[in-house]
Amino acid sequence: MENEFVFSSDTAALDPATDPSASTMFPESNENEPEGLTFYHMDLYESKGRLEIFPEEPAGRGDGALGETTEESTELGEDFRSSNRSAYDLEKEVDELTKLYGLDEDKEIDQELLGGNIATAGILESKEIPAVKEDVAAGSYGSIYNAPKSSSPVNGSQHKEHMESTEEQELPGKEDESQHLHNAKSYDELHNHASSKEELRSDDRQTEQSIQPNSEEEAADIYCATCKIPIRAFDKLFGDHKDHEVTQLANAVESAKEEIQKNMCKLEEQVTEMENFAGHLEEIFITVEENFGRQEQKFEMHYNEVMQTLTQRYEEKVEGLGEEKKQKLEALYGQLVSCGENLDTCKELMETIQELCKDKEKADFIKAAAPVVDRLGEFLKKDMDLVLSTLPDFEDRVIDFSDVQQLMDSINTIAAPSAPVINPQAPNSATGTSVRVCWGLFSDDTVEFYQLYYKQVSDDTPSEAQAELMLKVKEAYCTVTKLVPNTQYEFWVSALNTAGVSAVSERAVYVTAPSPPIIKRKESRSCENAALVCWESGNMNPVDSYTVELSKLTNGENGDIITESIVGIPNCETLIQLEPGQSYVISVRAVNMGGPSERSEPLSIHTTGTYFYLNEDTAHPLLSVLEDGLTIACSEIENLECDLSFRDNGFTRCIAILGSMIPFQGKHYWEVEVDENMEYRVGVAFENTHRHGYLGANSSSWCMRHIVTPARHKYEFLHSGTTPDIRITIPPKRIGILLDYDNWKLSFFNLDIAQHLYTFNSHFQHYVHPCFALEKPGVLRIRNGIAMPTSITLL
Repeated sequence: MENEFVFSSDTAALDPATDPSASTMFPESNENEPEGLTFYHMDLYESKGRLEIFPEEPAGRGDGALGETTEESTELGEDFRSSNRSAYDLEKEVDELTKLYGLDEDKEIDQELLGGNIATAGILESKEIPAVKEDVAAGSYGSIYNAPKSSSPVNGSQHKEHMESTEEQELPGKEDESQHLHNAKSYDELHNHASSKEELRSDDRQTEQSIQPNSEEEAADIYCATCKIPIRAFDKLFGDHKDHEVTQLANAVESAKEEIQKNMCKLEEQVTEMENFAGHLEEIFITVEENFGRQEQKFEMHYNEVMQTLTQRYEEKVEGLGEEKKQKLEALYGQLVSCGENLDTCKELMETIQELCKDKEKADFIKAAAPVVDRLGEFLKKDMDLVLSTLPDFEDRVIDFSDVQQLMDSINTIAAPSAPVINPQAPNSATGTSVRVCWGLFSDDTVEFYQLYYKQVSDDTPSEAQAELMLKVKEAYCTVTKLVPNTQYEFWVSALNTAGVSAVSERAVYVTAPSPPIIKRKESRSCENAALVCWESGNMNPVDSYTVELSKLTNGENGDIITESIVGIPNCETLIQLEPGQSYVISVRAVNMGGPSERSEPLSIHTTGTYFYLNEDTAHPLLSVLEDGLTIACSEIENLECDLSFRDNGFTRCIAILGSMIPFQGKHYWEVEVDENMEYRVGVAFENTHRHGYLGANSSSWCMRHIVTPARHKYEFLHSGTTPDIRITIPPKRIGILLDYDNWKLSFFNLDIAQHLYTFNSHFQHYVHPCFALEKPGVLRIRNGIAMPTSITLL
């Protein structure tokens, strides 16, 4: 029976108190070794004595002995120790990498990294033999072998079998590799197996080096949006930024540049705003200094006024008191003098009576007593004023301080307001005769009212010569009336309160709305699909644009309905597309910065046919236009060579007139009523047709001519002086004329019998005018704005 090495992982078995064999770990207890057990100190693996412990075995044993030399056994022991140390270090590194990159649950990567070395590392990683771990960490290797009780020594084969059985017990998951070691029959096989393990460990180290990034050479190439820092791609895959949102570094740079550019624009706006605000603050600073100076002067003025009033009141009261004192003293003094005089008289009478009463003769007594008695009687008859003429007390004098109190109340701490800020003109804030002006304050100044100044701005009159007008208003806005339309005005404003008047604001130019335009009715034309509306500005100064408003006439209860507004028209005419067979009312407004004008007088247009008017500026002097504007007449004059007043643009030889131009593509139709004995020409002509010639005699006019000869009525269709040979037997009384721009045709019809007379086929390079002429006195009537008869449509 084969001997087996038993590796005990029970720590209790190592306690000498419970297991006597535990004492074999200590040298002192070798003397009490039980039989059959041999214990070796771990230092034996590092000494030559180990070679003596494992003697050479015969090569022919079938129990799996190594059967090699002592030198080979030493080599095997060193390989085995190196394998154990490398497996332990590799497992620690793999555990650290697994925790670092979050690969704890990936069993396949663990197996690839650890390979067959996990079996050996498991022995060293046993948690139940801490002493062995400490020895391995210290770099020394040893084992405690527990063999069956036998007297035979432990040999190399037994050592190998013990290690294999130990690996099987500690790591049952590595049974295949343990079995491979157990079945090794020779040193060569075990040596080759150890070499393969070394190669695996080398590959693992290369794998680790390939996984670990080179922080010195590899630069950040992506951007972590969560942490807002640049990182390496390795950190996204295996590092702390694994779950963070990342983007390309170039995209992050572009986004940062765009954000910085936006912030730069905002910063520039803030800088501009703060500079403007600083300017306003500077203005307020200057205003505060000015207000302080004015307030100080006002305080001084109030103080002087109050002191002057008090001094005046004091002097008035002291002067009154002195007058009263003087009166009292004079009255008392007069009464005192009178009393002294009466007292002296009494004393004198008493002395006289005493002298009289002395012993005298009776005759002498009587003589002397008679005057004394008379004098005494007169004195006694005199009333004695023994009442004080005046009292010593003075009446209380109260000074009236009401006006002083008013002055004191007027002295307050309210500062004069700062200069208002007048606003630019708001759109549509003006009419033809008024404009609404608004302003504001920078602070919460106390304002009792404002003074709004304005004057007209004119290029003809210097600004200094313009009269300034002023309005007092309570609110921070004012509607100024009685102004001239489409005129610029300059406005500025100041604020007032009890402390004083503010500085004036900056001046702002406002403009009133224009006057309504004037529609030129005779120059306005229309057809079934469009209308050309012409007008005059009606304003001395230029306007910005015009607006045309269309109202379609309906039979509804609401009356006119605005169907369209055409804005931004720069000139005084416009071509408007309309619906056929409708009636419209068209009005025009002029627009400038102040707003639109009132509507012009309306123009009625009916899209039932082509409308035009006769241009009297082109008429021959013998031709007149009647009141309806569409009837012409020729007066009878014997001598055509008499002096006539020709117009600059009028015909001189042909008694003719042009109608207004027809500037619309498509078909246009009108009629002419004539007398069968009348000689006339009707057709169309260019604007520049020769005024000194006859219609139809040049290349710029096309016409139908009728003349009466003794033999017959002659009809000609003239262009460039030529006419086709056409005979018309029935003279027409109502001629229909159809102008077709698109097909380059001009056709004439006898409406009385629905007969087509002739058609010119000519390319009209320009728009044409209807033209009419009379060669003898008579009347020719024109009908336009009518629909084309059905009979002509069918021809």
